[in-house]
Amino acid sequence: MEQINIQRAIDTLNLEAQAVKDQIKHLDDQFIKAVSLIEKSSGRVVIIGLGKSGHIGRKIAATMASIGVPAIYLHPAECLHGDLGMIMKGDVVVMLSYSGETEEIKQVLPVLQKMGLKIIAITGKTDSPTWKNCDVIIDSSVEKEACPYNLAPTSSTTALLALGDALALVLSERKGFKKEDFAIFHPLGAIGNKIKRLTMKVKEIMRQGKANPVVKENATVQDALLIMTGTRVGATSVVDENGKLAGFFTDGDLRRQIQLHDNLLKKKISEVMTKNPSTLSPDMLVAEAEKILQNKNIDNIPVVDETGKPIGILDERDLFSE
Repeated sequence: MEQINIQRAIDTLNLEAQAVKDQIKHLDDQFIKAVSLIEKSSGRVVIIGLGKSGHIGRKIAATMASIGVPAIYLHPAECLHGDLGMIMKGDVVVMLSYSGETEEIKQVLPVLQKMGLKIIAITGKTDSPTWKNCDVIIDSSVEKEACPYNLAPTSSTTALLALGDALALVLSERKGFKKEDFAIFHPLGAIGNKIKRLTMKVKEIMRQGKANPVVKENATVQDALLIMTGTRVGATSVVDENGKLAGFFTDGDLRRQIQLHDNLLKKKISEVMTKNPSTLSPDMLVAEAEKILQNKNIDNIPVVDETGKPIGILDERDLFSE
């Protein structure tokens, strides 16, 4: 087998990593002006780019939209054939072109300016005549492409993507975007589940009503097992005469106690239950509840209100999977 030149891969990563780091020096007054321009606008961010810059533009627009900065991507050629109608008053346009010489960009730019739109250019050639009437020009230049011939957009597109992320995240912070908002925009998938853990409360997922197993402390173990079986939860809360939590009984308790007592099923549940069990508050975050279940190595736990009455039960199966 022909030997693979891993050094080329190492050089590529080093060059692109350095290109990203070099963008720090471009976070100047023009970058700050761009943030201010978008923050004060009443519309969306409209990102326009062609070729590799267009692919990066789609990603930047998607990132912005997901973190509370309304944004869309438009293809410059399609803009010249009707898609300009998608742009609204108050939008801010971000033009992406490393050279500033992309023909479609040069053709659509004057039209956008006639529409009275604010325009931000992100480019590697800030002195290009194309940008002379733009409101903001952000430098995204890199020392060299990772391509050995210094031709294929590699370091420059990686740097552009990172710079776009930087712009998006600063704007998101300025707009006061919170993790609760993130949950709204990402209701499904692994991200959605992780965010739900951060924002959702126990009362939103606990089993309650008929699904919440509860027996009185004078009930027998057999009575408790019937309740547990009927609700398909391997545990039950035990309450006193005032309806307050007196104990908790689980499948694990059953297995341990059956070795200690003859005729266990006839015994009162109060004799074999766990007294003073761990509990959850309905307003506790699911993330905190999950940690308690893990740290105590338990499968379920009662949820009690401020008076000590069990209003629900949380089973590990109710937690979100990755």
